[in-house]
Amino acid sequence: MPSVPSFPGSGSPVPDVRVGPIDLAARVDEALAVQALAFGLSEGEIGVRRQIVLRHLLVPGARAYGAVTREGRLAGFVYGMPNDRSHWWSTVVEPYLRAEGVDGWLDDSFVITELHVHPAFQGRGTGRDLITTVTDLAREPRSILSAIDIESPARRLYRALGYQDLARRVGFPSAAKPYAVMGAPLPLRRR
Repeated sequence: MPSVPSFPGSGSPVPDVRVGPIDLAARVDEALAVQALAFGLSEGEIGVRRQIVLRHLLVPGARAYGAVTREGRLAGFVYGMPNDRSHWWSTVVEPYLRAEGVDGWLDDSFVITELHVHPAFQGRGTGRDLITTVTDLAREPRSILSAIDIESPARRLYRALGYQDLARRVGFPSAAKPYAVMGAPLPLRRR
């Protein structure tokens, strides 16, 4: 397993970060270490997700951004791509969206595939900067994503940016908890 980037505890100042494009394929292990810490992944899940991330990055229009410290360490990352109904994620969420009468959101949307921020940087605007940066370049008029279907800081952030629940209690194979699918018009709402 790659080493998890360590940052000062919550009582220490956290270094500033710069959000910009990253070569996620080259930094996939570092990104997954951040995701494992932020999202609670096992080593087995990391191995599976590594292959998924690398495959996603081959999709035309896929792009990734990172929040990088002055020392070059990854504090957070986001990646997404134009949605395609034939992609696995879309095939899983489509019946739930159709049941709600909103499956049209799968067309002409930019999907946020992953967004994770190291816990030391959470609550400081890093996630907001990452998601607004990646969606500002989208040609699509709207964005969709999925998040664990609980009240959480991530769900509050998404709502503040304009995302609304499209479907709830969405079950993904091998996911223990249900998810919500959310959608927002682009550009995302600013503070």
